[in-house]
Amino acid sequence: MTNNDILRRVRYAMDISDPAMVGIFGLAGHAIEQSLLNGLLKKEDDPGYIDCSNNLICLFLDGLIILKRGTKESAPVQTVKTDAVLTNNTILKKLRIALELKEDDMIAIMKLVNTVISKSELTALFRNKGHKNYKECGDQFLRNFIKGLTIRNRTLLS
Repeated sequence: MTNNDILRRVRYAMDISDPAMVGIFGLAGHAIEQSLLNGLLKKEDDPGYIDCSNNLICLFLDGLIILKRGTKESAPVQTVKTDAVLTNNTILKKLRIALELKEDDMIAIMKLVNTVISKSELTALFRNKGHKNYKECGDQFLRNFIKGLTIRNRTLLS
């Protein structure tokens, strides 16, 4: 999955408006122009498409965490540096933190898209990369998780 795809899917799943998106980036300390945001939200083959960098997706996810959970008074906002490798595991972890999801919540979200995962399989996704039980989060799992979020949130909205 591309960063743009993740941005579009999370925006849709959470039903976030354009002004709210600009505000989320602002919470992470990044002023974003509406024209740049529009380019980030376009599909790859649309004119005006702008590639979303690792830094921008991290800023968005960090802003989402601040929006949903508030700021930590003891520590400044930390973001992944532009040259850092961004993994699906990191994105999944940031979404989990922002939405205050427990293991049972995540398992229930995955069941909405007919994906069964055990608690041990789930916790393996949140381990450090060097840990013996670490498991890499694949694109399909992340896609299904965001799809499950969409089903859960859009059902609650209607």
